[in-house]
Amino acid sequence: MNSRGATSLLKDNISITEFSPAGPFGGHDLLRRGFTSVKNELLPSHPLELSEKNFQLNQDKTNFATLRNIQGLHAPLKLQMEFRAVKQVQRLPFLHSSNIALDTLRGNDECIGFEDILNDPSQSEVMGEPHMMMEYKLGLL
Repeated sequence: MNSRGATSLLKDNISITEFSPAGPFGGHDLLRRGFTSVKNELLPSHPLELSEKNFQLNQDKTNFATLRNIQGLHAPLKLQMEFRAVKQVQRLPFLHSSNIALDTLRGNDECIGFEDILNDPSQSEVMGEPHMMMEYKLGLL
């Protein structure tokens, strides 16, 4: 064995063209690349889909800009600090959290939306073994 090590022997014996993303035969290599996801390759199906995904973020930016123009720089900074503090307070990982404080800060506590009707916590897939979930959250597993 020379001083370059075993990896250089493998590199010298195997041509680089066999490791192309398409595989040696021109098809998709499932072992190295995994299954293809059609959903990731598609563009949004409707022009408003991206706008709807970012609706809350856009609304927050608009509200902060308006608040800054009306009350000054301190108002949006104070509100952002309150948002961060409220987002950090959570229930245990195996319990459903309604985030009522965040909804109150955003003004959504008086609005009835889609998630209020069809988001039943008893049908949630998050329910699991409490001890395992807490150990995972604390980094013991």
